[in-house]
Amino acid sequence: MIRIMRAATLAALHTETEAARAEAARSVKDAAAAAEETVRARADLADLRATLARVEGELTHLRTQQHLDAEDRVALRMLLRTARKQMAARDQVYVLFRRGELHSIHASQESAEGAAEAEGASRDGWVAFASGASVPPAAEVAWRVQRLPFSTV
Repeated sequence: MIRIMRAATLAALHTETEAARAEAARSVKDAAAAAEETVRARADLADLRATLARVEGELTHLRTQQHLDAEDRVALRMLLRTARKQMAARDQVYVLFRRGELHSIHASQESAEGAAEAEGASRDGWVAFASGASVPPAAEVAWRVQRLPFSTV
């Protein structure tokens, strides 16, 4: 079958074909540019993920270090309190006497009483005497704790 076309119609078809080819070429260029941009975006995303992983690792390390620092500060405070208590207790000692004879020397009255109780003294047998009051003779008292001033100078 033979088709007859007018020259104007043929020219219009050629013009439309060229316009479609030009549009297709632009679309191919746009698609290539979009593909390049997608590749760049994926590379940037991979870089960002690597940076995020590194920063998260650093944050975990810093949090761990912060916890250790806090634990160190707590331990140092406890040591400082203990040292201060020991320094304050150095100006006196508690001497434990048994029937008037020196038995042992202690840093606190509680530790002296504990030592006497370990040797068989009664837990409730401790009596405090007022300052200046008459005290029975040492030989008549089974266990006695006496506070004495202590100086290292």
